[in-house]
Amino acid sequence: MRSPGRPSVTSPPLQGEIVAAFGRHFLVKTADDSTLTCVLRGKKSGAACGDRVEIYQTASEQGVIERILPRSALLYRSDLSREKLIAANATQVIIVVAPVPSFSEELINRCLVAAESQRLSVLIVLNKTDLVGPSRAAFNGLSLYRELDYTLLPICARNDVKPLLPYLEDHLSVLVGQSGMGKSTIINALVPDAERATADISATLHAGRHTTTHARLYHLDRNIRIIDSPGIQQFGLQHLSIEDIAWGFREFRPYIGKCKFNNCRHSGEPGCALADAMRENKVSVRRIDLYHKLITSLSTNRIPSSSSRTKIQ
Repeated sequence: MRSPGRPSVTSPPLQGEIVAAFGRHFLVKTADDSTLTCVLRGKKSGAACGDRVEIYQTASEQGVIERILPRSALLYRSDLSREKLIAANATQVIIVVAPVPSFSEELINRCLVAAESQRLSVLIVLNKTDLVGPSRAAFNGLSLYRELDYTLLPICARNDVKPLLPYLEDHLSVLVGQSGMGKSTIINALVPDAERATADISATLHAGRHTTTHARLYHLDRNIRIIDSPGIQQFGLQHLSIEDIAWGFREFRPYIGKCKFNNCRHSGEPGCALADAMRENKVSVRRIDLYHKLITSLSTNRIPSSSSRTKIQ
């Protein structure tokens, strides 16, 4: 597809939703259920799966994204130089873990902080419960998050995914997690034609080699929509401040603002209300340690604004 210029059309723009994102190419479904392969015009900021957009149709099955409509939420991760958009307008993040291969608790907490920063609901799914011994140990290890009022749902997606369905009602959910946790198994159980649909889209966008590294939105019915995202091994939070990260630990919130010093980082400063709460067993040492890992990983060279980073898909 050629680089988009101002389309030579006089008709008003169409509105649609991005249902697949392949690098700089997007599949947009319009109100009449047709789909167009689209690119962003010029140097507009990045679009994400789930974005509502205005487009101009430039050919029978092609278009140009003219405008990204206001978002209710944007889930993304970032490092020092760029951002990776994951999903727009989601209402729920589903963190998928499994006992085999082993999962990263730090990654879980990074996903939780990112979800909390966007005020998104969170569901933690423990998949592969057919591995009885390992899954029991993993469930016990994740009990801390149940105590924090996060829902923890054990399932075996390859045998029965139906226990997940009630948690999907009235949500645009986005699946996140490490590779190998079973996200694709969940999607294929929920959407039997998912693999074929992915192959068809990849062929349309000439991106067959990217069939497992793109985001894809599926409509199960009018009340259930779900975005499958690529597996992740890292989840950078450079776009968040230390204060944002502390707020993302929901059990810390009653103590934020009550420290002796206004700029307390909760890292051993005198008069830290959070440290006092930990000593009184009101917050978990384990979560405090995870918080310290997250803020230690942040660069001291803070990026002044998101506009200085490069958004990638």
